[in-house]
Formats: sequence, C-alpha cells, structure tokens
Amino acid sequence: METRIRSGFRVMILIAICLLVCGYAETQRPKNVQVALRAKWPGTSLLLEAGELLSKEWKDHFWEFIETWLNNESGNTDPYTAKDCLQKISNYGKSLVSGPLASMFELSLTLRSSSPRLVLYQQLAEESLSSFPLSDDLNTNLNDGGISEVNEGREDTKADPLLVGVNPRSPGGKCCWVDTGGALFFDITDLQSWLRNPHKDGDIFQQPEVFEFDHVYLDSSIGSPIAILYGALGTNCFKEFHRTLVEAAKEGIVRYVVRPVLPSGCESKVGHCGAIGTRDPLNLGGYGVELALKNMEYKAMDDSEIKKGVTLEDPHIEDLSQEVRGFIFSRILERKPELTSDIMAFRDSLLSSTVSDTLNVWELKDLGHQTVQKIVHASDPLRSMQEINQNFPSVVSYLSRVKLNDSIKDEILANQRMIPPGKSLMALNGALIDIEDIDLYLLLDMVHQELSLADQYTKLKIPSSTIRKLLSTLPPPESSSFRVDFRSDHVQYINNLEVDARYRQWRSNLNELLMPVFPGQLRYIRKNLFHAVYVLDPASICGLETVDTIVTLFENSLPVRFGVILYSTKMIDTLEANGGEFPPSLESDNQISEDLSSLTIRLFFYIKESHGMLKAFEFLSNVNKLRIESGEEDAPLLHHVEGAFVETLLPKAKTPPQDTLLKLEKDQSFRESSQESSLFVFKLGMAKLGCSLLMNGLVHSYNEEALMNAMNDELPKIQEQVYYGQINSRTDILDKFLSESGIQRYNPQIVGDKAKPKFVSLTASIVGDESLLNNVEYLHSAGTIDDLKPVTHLLAVDVKSRKGIKLVHEGIRYLMTGSASARVGFLFRSDSDSNSDSSSFIFMKAFEITASLYSHKKKVLNFLDQLCSFYENEYMLGSSQSSQALLDKISHLADANGIHSKGFMSALSEFSIAKFTTHLKKVGQFLYGQVGLEKGVNAVITNGRVVQVPESETFLSQDLHLLESVEFKQRIKHVSDIIKEVTWEDIDPDTLLSKFMSDIIMSITSSLSTRDKSSESARFEMLNAEHSAVIIGSEDSTVHIDAVIDPLSSSGQKISSLLWILWKCSQPSMRLVFNPMSSLVDLPLKNYYRFVTPTVDDFSNTDLTVHGPKAFFANMPLSKTLTMNLDVPESWLVEPVIAVHDLDNILLENLGDTRTLQAVFELEALVLTGHCSEKDHEPPRGLQMILGTKKNPHLVDTLVMANLGYWQMKVSPGVWYLQLAPGRSSDLYILQDGPKTQSTKRIIIDYLRGKPVHLGVVKKKGKEHEKLLIPSDEESSRKHGDQERWNSNILKWASSLIGGNAQSKNSGNNKVDNVSTGRKGKTINIFSIASGHLYERFLKIMILSVLKNTQRPVKFWFIKNYLSPQFKDVIPHMAQEYGFEYELVTYKWPSWLHKQKEKQRIIWAYKILFLDVIFPLSLEKVIFVDADQIVRADMGELYDMNLKGNPLAYTPFCDNNRDMDGFRFWKQGFWKEHLRGRPYHISALYVVDLIKFRETAAGDNLRVFYETLSKDPNSLSNLDQDLPNYAQHTVPIFSLPQEWLWCESWCGNATKARAKTIDLCNNPMTKEPKLQGARRIVAEWPDLDLEARHFTSKILGQEVSPVDKVVSPVVQPQVTKQEDLESKDEL
Repeated sequence: METRIRSGFRVMILIAICLLVCGYAETQRPKNVQVALRAKWPGTSLLLEAGELLSKEWKDHFWEFIETWLNNESGNTDPYTAKDCLQKISNYGKSLVSGPLASMFELSLTLRSSSPRLVLYQQLAEESLSSFPLSDDLNTNLNDGGISEVNEGREDTKADPLLVGVNPRSPGGKCCWVDTGGALFFDITDLQSWLRNPHKDGDIFQQPEVFEFDHVYLDSSIGSPIAILYGALGTNCFKEFHRTLVEAAKEGIVRYVVRPVLPSGCESKVGHCGAIGTRDPLNLGGYGVELALKNMEYKAMDDSEIKKGVTLEDPHIEDLSQEVRGFIFSRILERKPELTSDIMAFRDSLLSSTVSDTLNVWELKDLGHQTVQKIVHASDPLRSMQEINQNFPSVVSYLSRVKLNDSIKDEILANQRMIPPGKSLMALNGALIDIEDIDLYLLLDMVHQELSLADQYTKLKIPSSTIRKLLSTLPPPESSSFRVDFRSDHVQYINNLEVDARYRQWRSNLNELLMPVFPGQLRYIRKNLFHAVYVLDPASICGLETVDTIVTLFENSLPVRFGVILYSTKMIDTLEANGGEFPPSLESDNQISEDLSSLTIRLFFYIKESHGMLKAFEFLSNVNKLRIESGEEDAPLLHHVEGAFVETLLPKAKTPPQDTLLKLEKDQSFRESSQESSLFVFKLGMAKLGCSLLMNGLVHSYNEEALMNAMNDELPKIQEQVYYGQINSRTDILDKFLSESGIQRYNPQIVGDKAKPKFVSLTASIVGDESLLNNVEYLHSAGTIDDLKPVTHLLAVDVKSRKGIKLVHEGIRYLMTGSASARVGFLFRSDSDSNSDSSSFIFMKAFEITASLYSHKKKVLNFLDQLCSFYENEYMLGSSQSSQALLDKISHLADANGIHSKGFMSALSEFSIAKFTTHLKKVGQFLYGQVGLEKGVNAVITNGRVVQVPESETFLSQDLHLLESVEFKQRIKHVSDIIKEVTWEDIDPDTLLSKFMSDIIMSITSSLSTRDKSSESARFEMLNAEHSAVIIGSEDSTVHIDAVIDPLSSSGQKISSLLWILWKCSQPSMRLVFNPMSSLVDLPLKNYYRFVTPTVDDFSNTDLTVHGPKAFFANMPLSKTLTMNLDVPESWLVEPVIAVHDLDNILLENLGDTRTLQAVFELEALVLTGHCSEKDHEPPRGLQMILGTKKNPHLVDTLVMANLGYWQMKVSPGVWYLQLAPGRSSDLYILQDGPKTQSTKRIIIDYLRGKPVHLGVVKKKGKEHEKLLIPSDEESSRKHGDQERWNSNILKWASSLIGGNAQSKNSGNNKVDNVSTGRKGKTINIFSIASGHLYERFLKIMILSVLKNTQRPVKFWFIKNYLSPQFKDVIPHMAQEYGFEYELVTYKWPSWLHKQKEKQRIIWAYKILFLDVIFPLSLEKVIFVDADQIVRADMGELYDMNLKGNPLAYTPFCDNNRDMDGFRFWKQGFWKEHLRGRPYHISALYVVDLIKFRETAAGDNLRVFYETLSKDPNSLSNLDQDLPNYAQHTVPIFSLPQEWLWCESWCGNATKARAKTIDLCNNPMTKEPKLQGARRIVAEWPDLDLEARHFTSKILGQEVSPVDKVVSPVVQPQVTKQEDLESKDEL
C-alpha cells in the first residue's frame, strides 16, 4: 500500500512539473535534424543485388538462388509490400548460407552493398547494345516509348560523363538479349537457331570478353563459344533464355554467362518483387554525421531572412526508451497516456536545458574515468557507450556529477603505463585494424571473411577450439625479405675491410653505428657490415659499367666489401636447354667456338692467379675503357678484351702479354672454373636478372643509386641487432644473415619484388566425396609415402606443350632428390576432343595409373623419369606419333623398374576413357574457374599459391625446392603444428591417414592465404580488464574483437557504433579496455554524432517504397550554432544536393514552424587512389595518367605526387582503363605488372569501398637516363611555346582532374573573344573557396567586383566540396548573365596525409596543399582571391605580372596600423628567427605559377612541411598562411606590391585610396562581425551586395531579404597577448 502511495505521489509531482513547463515548451519546442545520403546512380533491383551477394559467398550460390526463385516465385500474384519482398528475398538467400553468415547476408542486403556491381553490368549492357546496329523495328519501338516513368527524371544523370554505368533503355520493349560477340538475339527462336551451329561466326567475330566477376555457368565448357545473357531474374524472357542456355551449356555447346540487368522500361514486366529498389533513390548507409558546436567568436552568419523549410519525407519517430535525466518516458507514457502532450513537453524541456559546451576545470578532471564507470556498470555497455559519446554535450553535466570509484581510476592509470592515454587500438582475431581507415563496409568484409572460413572448416570436421586458433594465425609480414645464399668460392672479392691494410686506420667499435650522424653521412668502421656482391656478365654493357662503379667506389674507400660473381650468358642458355647440365659435346670438344664472356672470365681468373685481384678488376675496367674510346655503343668486341689484357699486364710482364694471350686462348686454361662460375649463377637463378646486386644476400638493381638505397635499408637492421647485442665484433654478419633467412636459389616469380603471390582457396574442392582434389593421387619421395606431407605441389600441366612435359619431368626429379615434407600431384589438361589412342592420352593414363596403383613401389620415380625423358625426346622434340611404340616402351620401362608390366598394361587397356575424359573436363573447369588459369598455361599450385610457368623460362626442380622452403616457413609450418595437435571427433579412425591430414593442411593454408588481413598484432592481454573493461560474448565465438578505446574521442564515436552493429549481426566475443584521457582541461567532444545504418524499417510495409537509412538527431539545442560534417568511408566524395538552410551555421531557433531541418547529400563519385613506383628509383613525380572507358579513353586525368607516388582520380562503378598520358609520360614510361609490361591497366569498380591500386612503371629501353620533367625557360616557354617543355602537348588533351558543372571546358590558356560581353584577350583564372551561406554571399560580391574592374575574359574555379546546393543552382545563371566561365573542382584528402578535424582548418588546407593536382594539367596560372575580398583593379595586371621565376606570389602584411603592433606575432620570437628578414605574407590573395609550381615539386615540398608540422597542435595556427611563409626558404615567394591587398586590421587608412583589393580581415582587437565591417569599410559593398541578392532571389524565385543597417563597432577591451596569437587568423 505504501509503495503504491509513494509511486502515485511521484507521478503527481511529475504531472505538476509537466504543467509548469508546458507553457514554456509551447514557445520553445525542440527541433530535429535529419540527414540522408544517396548514390549518384538510380536505384537498383534488390532481387538482383541478392544474387550478387550470394555469388561473393560462393559462385554456385548464384545459380542455386536463380533456380530457387524461378521454381517458387514464377507466376506468384500475391499482394506484397517492400518489406514483404525484403523478407522473401532474404529468406531465399539465407536458406543457401548457414549460421552467422545468414545475418551477414541480411545486413549486406539492407546496406545495398552490391548495387555498384549492377551499375557495372549496366555499363556492359549499354556497350553490348551499342556494338551492334539495332534492327529497324527495335529502333522504331525504342523511339516510340519504352521508357518507364521511373526513369523520366533521370536525364541529368546521363549528363555526368563519369557515370559510365547508365541503365540502357529497353530496346524495342525487349527486356533480355543474348550477346555472342557476333550477334545480339532478342528472341528465343533466333537463339535456338544459332545454337544449332554456334561456330559458324566464330572466325569472323571476336568472342565477347569474360571478366573475373562474371557468372559463368558451372557446367560450361571452356573452349565453347561464349553466350552472355543480359536480363533480370523475374522477367519471363529471362526464364526462357536461361532454361535454353543451361541445356546448351550442359551439352557443351556454349559457355553460358549471365549479367543481371533490368533495362529501364522493364520495371513493370519483372514480376513479383523484381523491381523493388528501382523506383526510389538509392539511400546509402555506413557513414557518420556530426553536428559540431561552432565557435561564433566573430559572428560569421548571414543576416538574410530565414527561409522556410521544405518537407522531404516524414522524420523519424523519437526513441522514448532512452533515459533523459533519470526518466524513461516510454514507461511514464504507458501509465499516463492522457497526459502525453504535457509529458512530451516536459521531456523536450529537459533535453533543451542539458546542453553544455563548457565545464569548470575541477568538473572536467575525471570526466573520462566517470564516463568509463557509467559504461562498465550499464546493463548494455555498447548501447550506453553509444548514447554517451554521440550525445555528449547533452549528458556531460550529468556525467560530471557521477561519484567515481577509485578502483576504476587506478586500473586505467595502471594500464596507461603501457599504452598512451587516449590511444585507441582494435584487432579482429588478433590482427590489428587501422582505426583511422576502418569503416562499416571494410569491417563487415573482414568479419565475413572469418565467418566464411569458419563455416568451411566446420564442414571439414575441425573442432571449434582449433578453428579459433587457426583464425587467429597472422599472415607473414609483407616486408619479410629473403636473402640469396651466395657464399662460395665463386665470389671474387676486391677487398676485405677487416684484413686489408688500407682500412687499418679505421676504428672497429660497432657501437659507433648507434651514434647520431648527419643525414647521408657514412660510418667508417673496420668491419664487413655490407657485402655488395654483383652478379654480372663481363662482356655485357651493364656488367662493364658495374665494374667501373665498383672500382671507383673502392678507390674512394666506401665502407663496403665489394665482390663479383661472373657468368657467361651463352653458357646459361646452354644450361637452360639441357636441364641444368652441360652437354657432353661441350665437355669433350675443345675446338668449339668460345663466346666472349667465357674468354673474359678465363682471362680474369688467369690475372687474379698471376697478378692479384686488383689487377683482375683493372683488366675488366680496361675492357670498358677501350670499348668507350673506340666509340662502340654496344657490347665489347674481341679486340677490346685482347687489348685490355695486354694493356693490363704490359707494365709488369716478364714475357710479352700477347704470347700469354695466344697461349690462353688455345689451351683453354681455367675453362673449368669459368664453367663452374656460370653453373653456380644458373643454380642461384640470378642470370634471369642480367646484372644485379646482392646486398648481404638481398637482391637489388645494379646501379649506384640502388646500392646506396640498399645500404640505407640494411643499416637499421644491423643497428637494431647491435643494440640488442645480437651482433658483436666477433660476429660474421654475412653468415648470420644468410643462415637465418638464406635461400639457395632466387626466382623472381617466387621471392622477387615482382612476385605478387596469387592465392586461391582449395577448400571447396576438397569438401565432399565427389570433389576434384579428393580424387587426386599423389607421388612421394622414396620411403615417405605414409608420412604427413604439409606441402602439396599440384602441377597443372598442358600435355600438348613441351613446357608442360618439361614441368612434369622436373616434378619427378624434385621428388627423386628427396623431400620429406612435400608431395606432388598432377592435374593434366588437354583438348576435350583428344583421341583416346593418341600418345598424349596414353601418357596421361600411364601417369594416373602409376600414381593410383604403383606409387608405393621403390623405383616408381625412376620409371616415370625415364618415361618423361622418352616421351619428351620422341614425341615432343622428335616427330614420332606412334602410340604403339609408346605402349611398348612403357611395358619395357615398367619391367626394368620393378613394376609388373602385364598388370600395368592390363590396367592401361581397361582404363575407362569416358570417366577419364569427364575427369579432364572437371580439371579444365577447376583450373579456369577457380584457379584462373587460361587454356594452355602451365602452373604450380603450392598449398593454394599459384605460380605460372612463363613460356620463355624453365621451371626447375630447384624452383620447387625453393617454393617448398619458402611456403613452409612462411605459411604452412604453424598451421601444420596446430593440426598435428587436434583431437579429432566424429571422424572414422580409418580415414585419419596421412593423405587426409595432408589434405586438411593444404585446404586450410590455401584458404587462410586468401584473407586480406594485417600481419601486425598487439598484446592486449597485458592490459588489466577487471574494473575498466567490458568483456562480452562466448569464448566459442568464431570472431573475437580486442579493442582499446577512448570513449570520449571522435574515433570512439565511430567504433562504438561499429561494435554495436557487429554485435547485433554476429555476436562476436569482445574484450574492450577503456583508455580515456586523464586530467582533461577542455571538453573532449563538442559535437553530436550519428552513425547511419539500415534497418528493415527502411522498407515500407504499406507500399513498394524503399526509404533508405537516415541520420536523425532528436531534440537538438536551439540556441547553439551547429555545423554539419559527414564522416564517410575514405573512397567516398560527397556533396550536399538538398539543403535549404546553411549547414555551416545551423541555428535551430530560426527554423520557425519547421520542426525538422532536413539535408540530403549525394555520393558524387568514388575516389580511385593508388601509389606509383619505379623500382630502385624515387616515385616518378609528375607522371601523367588518364583514365576512361573503351569508348572514351580520356575522362579523367591526374599526375603522380612525389609523396609516396600518390595519385587519385574520380570514378563511378564500371570497367575502367588506366594508361599513361600521351606525350612525355608515355614516351618515356610503360606500365609494369609483375614481369609483364603493358600499355593499359584494367580497373574494376564494383564496390562502395575502393582498394588502392599499386602501379609499377618502368622506363622504355633507351630512355633510362632521360628526365620526365624538363625545366622550362621562363621567357621562351611563355613567349615562344617551347615544344620541349614537359607538358607542352598536354594542352591539346588535358581535361579537368575532377571537373565540375562548367559551361565550358576551356582551360583558359588560349585567347577567348567574348563578343557579347566585349571581353577580349587571354583568360584570367581565379580560384576561391567558400563554405556557408555568408561566405557564398561574399563570394558573389567578389565575383561582381572582379568583373566590373577587369576587361579580359575571366574563369572562376571553385572548390566543390563545401558549396551549398543553392549556390550551385545560381552560379550557372550568374555565369550566363555576367559573361564568365566557371568550373567546380575537388580533391579527396589523401589517407596518408595528417587529417584536420575542424572544418575551417580543412578549408584552409585546401587553399594550399593540393594546388598541383586539383586543377587540370593544362592550367598554367591561377590567382587565389578570398571570398570576402572586394577587387578594385583590373586583375589582368596581376595575372601578367612577372614573378621572377617564383612559383608563388603573396602580398606581405602591411605594418602601418600601429594600433595592431601587439598582434604582429611574426615580428617576435620563433617567427622572427625563422624568417631571417623575409616578410610574412597574407594568404587572402596570391598568384600561383602552376608550371613552375609543378616543375619544382612545390606541392610535394609543402605537403612534407605540413606533415611534419601539423602533428603538433601548437603549429600552423593559421594553416593556409603559416605553411607557405614557413616553407618560403624552400618554396620561394615573390612579394607583391603592397597596394595589391589592403585590410583595415593591419593597414592604416592613409593607404586605403591606393588599394587594388580590400580584404575583410578579422580584427582580433574589436571582434567586429564580418557583415558590419563590410558595410562600414567598403563604400561599394552595399550596392554590390544588393545586386547579388537581387539576382539570387530572381533565380530562386524568392523575395529580396531585408538586411540590417550599418552599426558602428563596439571596441572591446584589450585582450591578452596569448589570446592575440590564438585569434590571428585572417579569415
């Protein structure tokens, strides 16, 4: 009873409070903010997206999904809604995957992550239709109509040239067609007619290209004609075509490919649920939205009348279950529903009164610890962390009053002795994730990867505890370098630092390595730290030039031990042709003509024996000297070698050197040494590189630059080991390094820089009894057949090729030399029409029978070795075709090697041909479909690693040994150790044989290697997790998250959301240790944050509408100014497209009756980024690249930065082609992909998250020493148009790097006569940036002031990122009205460059950091003019000014306003010291000579300075101004005359009359608002403002807003010097 009274009393008090605040709430109703982000491309079909998602899971699932849908949904006419369809599609999809993968599928489906793939198919469909002229009736139907209402409003999307994946119109009302390369079939009867004889057009037309992402029907034959079906699941035509083509594929008639496309006009024909998603814009999720509390010190807001909002869609319903100041209003409303309006008013009042952006210092001190306590003690810690850090300004007052538990604080402080306060880390199954780079799409990919592997391993009956261990294994580090063990007597050293007398004066103390020295300074220590051994042919140009380099560096006492290993190229070729052995003829015939290299090597050995090593090197040097003196540009000739020999020995010879030479040439002395030296190089595998350097065994190029780079790379490794005592004065460094990581052979395909390992998962081919790899029989080294074999080599062999048989032979030889840990299996492939009696068929059958029945025999390897030799000599090299002779030989060899020939031949004759033919077909499909091997290619697949055997090279048994050792050490050993310890359950003991275990290891190592996973880890277990951590989830969970989080940080806001989504989706186990900043002095977060994720509620349950996810901020503070920012994945470029209100200055109390401020952003483009490198050289700075499609190869262009060789371009989903730009770039360079060179690189964009493209380039032959950038002479390049200038021909083709909505693409370099405006002459290019309605208002005024004072044509360049939709609507009309050109440009902030957090500082950075890459390559000069500037002079005068060869020109700060002396920070302290008499310039106006800027790498230098300085929060207070002034010693600045920029804050009124431009600088003394100052300072400003606002109102159809009158500024008290420095920004 008492409880009931007490409860009722509380409710009565609450009602009373509600009534009190009710009147207040009527006038102060809280406001909301809602944000959506949509894709640039129209919506795509959810049904087709589901198929794409399932195909990523496993290719079979795509076809299973089609069959399931066709069998169940065809003809279904039940009424349905968007939500019903989502549920139905989701259920069909989830039925094909298991467990947590089903939840992942559902989330990915609602995320619409496969939509870009469908856009790509639309591009291919458009290309397919445009490649053939349509028939008249199709064209007529197309012109008559066929476009659905849905697509009528989409013409604007076609105008964007970057949107290459535009959905094609339905051709003549047809919704499906088949493309065979020779024809398009729109009717099933035409297709059936073609299928009767599909080869008739085969020779005339090219087959259509099939891509990796394509859906190829499982039973399709590789060699059959290709038939690509374009159509959508759900249409009747798709069903008809699909059924027909499936039957044809099963019969081997065609290779059937599906590209899912729903042409516009077919939405009504797609049937049940097929068009869901196509009728609405594609709203995306997976990004964050921030509303930051803005500093309004200078009151930079537009005073125009607040505009009324527009209603976009119904805003979200508020979540009443969230606690507000201790009240849970959902429960209160349940009890008192009749008081709903009063209770809600009370809630609104509480919410609006809790916002705080300041606290007292004593309240701040433990705020981080109090937050952790609140999270840890919450019933749902993840949800609690989200609610706190995403609404921090509203909850901070409450948090600061939480009583702190000392145990939490003590544990946090103890942990912070091991990790810096505020540091955040995160790991998924042990592998570290980059917190800065992570986004929802990447995280879901990573989790999906782990869940998928766990699902596969479960099917292999592996216990869950072992699965967790396996998934926690990390891949080998990418930087793991292999050293070639070259230790032998064949190395000819010219010096020894530890022994030779010339180094006796050097000190031998290794600790000197740890002493600091100037950059580039060498340490002269009497110890062989660096062994530079060059492998070279002494009769080659590179070999002789290298010897010259060695001799020069040796004479200059470089602290390196130099040596050479000599070889003859001709000898290497002989060895290649004879399987690594010298033919007997070479051994016996002394009269055989000797090549020049072998003679040179023999003479070298003679001189070394007779006169010492120095003389021997002098001889080689003399060969090159005589070659050069004779004017010979090619390799040396015989008389050069003979002359050098005589010249070298003449001074010391007792007998004439000519006689010695003749004797040596005749008697072949040192011939054996010469041959052994070449044989050694052949076995090392180094001859393939021509000339090369081995630096302590590491392979490098042979030039001097590569040597210095190699020493710099090696030094830190030596220093580290010296520091830890692992290297001391007695250590032989070479022996140590080569013993630890030495390999006996080098093959650039396996361990070289160009060896980008390709891995394929073999798990799917092992699961199931009928699986291909389950039926492969393996061969083993003698006596090891019953042993576990962790390493499996599968040799994919084309038996019709000589290389294929050679590979088989080498595989047998490899086993004969002995391998205890490896087995070899053969995957033979041959033409499907092979005659069963043909020799190749008999050869394959013999191998299969031997492996399956006789692999236990002792001499089985000898038998196969002899069989290979016979077959190779008689049938591959010889002309024999007799199959009977082969059968006889097999019988004979079998008897000779202990194999019962009768039984063998009987098995051979009984061998099922049909079964083997089916097996060959399966092998072909496996090698093409799963491994990606084209027909006729030979390869080695080692535990999933695919190494293709080049046609030009021999793959030897030594290479197989190399593969075995490398792969075992890096990938296989740790997995093998785990599997050996497994206690198997539910497995028949009879199956636990070595083959089963070897298969399991092969399966796991192959699938683990396909993961894209970091090799870095951290020891999270060292951190205490008793009081200040959250541990949730089951220990048996497949996915485990370790994280260290600062909950009150911007990264904490994002991570908390990601973890919450992950928890809902797959319930991983988590161990979250909190690491907040201790002893805070300011609020750590001054923003609200929402992370946007889709839910099933985004799909309507009343109609077919798909709303898509939105960010919703309920009850935001009314009187605080907020600024909106989006936190999007790294590859997204977004811009606002619908926003009535100023998103830079959101003041919700000005919204009037509008309850919810709404904004819509658009994903304008995806950013393709990459790094360009040239081996052993700096990145090719200034290299120009273009990107486009087959039809239009040049849509975008860019250049390569020196900084990491970085480049970026704007793209959209589609198939793109990247190539070097015409001109100097393509004249000098060619693209390099591994060992191959190519002119074009194909890039597939089919995902919302891009991957960086690593691009290799190499200089063309004969161009190695040419420079890419040739400095242009200032006068000749401008006046005479010097054609040698580096970008002279770029003017013909360069377009905008990332162009905008310009009326003209004219770059402004040519003379433009504008008759209508009377403007003539060379165009003046002016660049500006603005954010927020006030600065856009200023920008229009600046444009008008320029145009009214300038006589020549003007083109304006605006940074697109921050412009409002209104400005982008108005500017085309303004350009038309006033006769100027404009272009919108943008550049995505590179991920490697230190990011700015504040929007204002980001805008400043855009003014200076990307000037070399943000404009088209054809633009020569540009002037930056601040938005709040008024121009009073002709800008042509400034544009034509001679900058005296400087890349930049700024105006110095004027100093005649003495009242501001206390604020001139550059005249004191650090700046005075740094500038050393140079002026400090203002950044409101500057000129950029882009040619000089790019030539001198000014942009790269500025970014280097920025990266160094910006990490210090006290540096670059005014970024755009401080940076160029700080860097002017490196990037020189031309000082403009003072009259070019006047601003009241710094300049006296005496000079105002001469001012050519007036800037509205902020005044740190008066803090006068911008608008007030503008009206007072600039007489013409009000008229210009009125004109601009009249024009804007006319275009937007609004009335001109009234403005405030001019008010004199109120001078505020003098502020302290510290405040002066903080408020020195001029913007």
